[in-house]
Parts: sequence; C-alpha cells; structure tokens
Amino acid sequence: MQRVNLIPGQLSFSRMVQGYWRLTDWNMQAQDVVRFVEQGLELGITTTDHADVYGAFSEEGMFGQALKLAPGLRDKIEIVSKCGILFPCERLPDVNVVHYNNETDYIVSAAERSLRELHTDYLDVLLIHRPDPLMDADAVAEAFSRLQQAGKVKHFGVSNFSAAKFALLQSRLDFPLVTNQLEISAVHSDYLFDGNLDYLQQHRVVPMAWSCLGGGGVFHDFQYKALRDCAASIGEQHNASLDQVLMAFVLALPCQALPIIGSGNIERVRQQAAAVDIQLTRQQWFSLLEAARGYTVP
Repeated sequence: MQRVNLIPGQLSFSRMVQGYWRLTDWNMQAQDVVRFVEQGLELGITTTDHADVYGAFSEEGMFGQALKLAPGLRDKIEIVSKCGILFPCERLPDVNVVHYNNETDYIVSAAERSLRELHTDYLDVLLIHRPDPLMDADAVAEAFSRLQQAGKVKHFGVSNFSAAKFALLQSRLDFPLVTNQLEISAVHSDYLFDGNLDYLQQHRVVPMAWSCLGGGGVFHDFQYKALRDCAASIGEQHNASLDQVLMAFVLALPCQALPIIGSGNIERVRQQAAAVDIQLTRQQWFSLLEAARGYTVP
C-alpha cells in the first residue's frame, strides 16, 4: 500500500488508517487484537488511530494489552492518539459536565496516561481532539514542547480544528503540526468548501479523514438513497462496492486525505483498503457530491 509523507524523512503514514474507536464493541480478546493488527499489516495498514476518550476511557487499555502480549508489533505501527475531551463516566467520577481541557498540565498528564494504557514508551503523534473555546495556544505549545523534549511524543497535530485555530496554534510552535483530523465524506462535505482543506493543501499538511462512510448511515438511511443509487451505478463501472466507492471519493481529494477505516471485521477492512486502486473520473466524483447534497454545484 502507498505511504504518504507527513514530514519527509521523519514521519509517514499508510494511505489507509485503521481506527479503533469501536474496539470495545468488537468482542475481541488481546490475542484477537494482535491478529487483527497483523492482518492489517499484511494489507500495508501500519497507522492506528486512538483516543483516550474512546470506549469511555478504556479503548487504549484494550489495545495496550495486545501490545503487551506482542511487543514486537510496536515497531511496525504508528500510534496516533488524541486528548482533551472529558465527560461523566465511571472512570471520571469527578466530571459532571462534558467539557474540553487543553491546559498544559492536563495535556501532559493525558499523554502520560495514554502511554501507560497503550504499554508504549512514546506516541508517534498526539492530537488535540476538539477545538477548545478556552484554548490558550501558549499553554498547548508548552505541553507539546515538554512532551517532545521528554521523548514521550514525537509529533503533534489537531482534530476538528478550523484553519484559523490551526494557524493560531502553529504560530506558537517551532515545529510543524503534522495533521488535522477532520470529518470528510460525501455526506459531510463542508470542509471541501469552507477553506479548511485549501489551507491544509497550501501548507502541505496531510489531513486524516474520519467517518468517511457517514457513520454507517449511508448503507440504510432513507435520506441517502440517491447517494446509494449513484454509488451503485459507479460501482458497476469499477466492479466496486458502495463503501469502496465512497472511500474512493475521499481518496480523490488533492490534499491526500487519509481515510480512517472504522470496521473491526477484517473482510470489511480488506474491502475498504482496496479502494486505493479505484480512480474516479471527475464526472463520477461530482455525481456523488450532487447525489449526497441533493443539488448541483453552481
């Protein structure tokens, strides 16, 4: 599988990323996770996406048990994790309202917790999970610098940030933010037109794309029937499935967005990963966009 440079000579990701948001729902034991990671590696998928908040703060621990069982996997993968979201749950008994925390000490402690949970000495990339309206860019920069100097995190990025917030944080750093993880799909196309992807392309920052299949709703929701019909027609021309066509829609973007695969079924993963070989024509791409939005471009 193709690899994409985020920082030439320092950091590259596989063209498709394996997401573990729903790992706690996959009914896997540690050995099952080990095998799943190994099967992904056989497909060329080396980049893994996590967050402390996933599984109500238990997903990283589950993945970490797999790395503890098979420590040799660590050097074969890139681990991306995220921090900054807190919500009331069993593991956070003192939290009574959903909120964000991008303060220096919290980011450092959250990253250190992720390292313990994941049974690793370092994260390849740490992202701020959501844009915090109370974010002090200097405080975030201080946390990033501490973690980098301690060798606990190699690179940093953000998730769901606007171009303005991305630029603000970057202005406080003497090293580059390597990615912005955004919701990008045919059914969530706002970022295609609001300047965010243009900004990333301008600065040669490669985004990661989450929910490329619209959270699964594209497979059954009535509102997406026109999109399903259009994708089916295009799929016949490429001998491709619905999810492959929709992944190809994201892969076609000139910013080189890296789609995150959310399935824990290796056959589904294998199918979606094969989308890298599908080249949509411009008319096919715009037909999908029109079907998803319900109107043509101006």
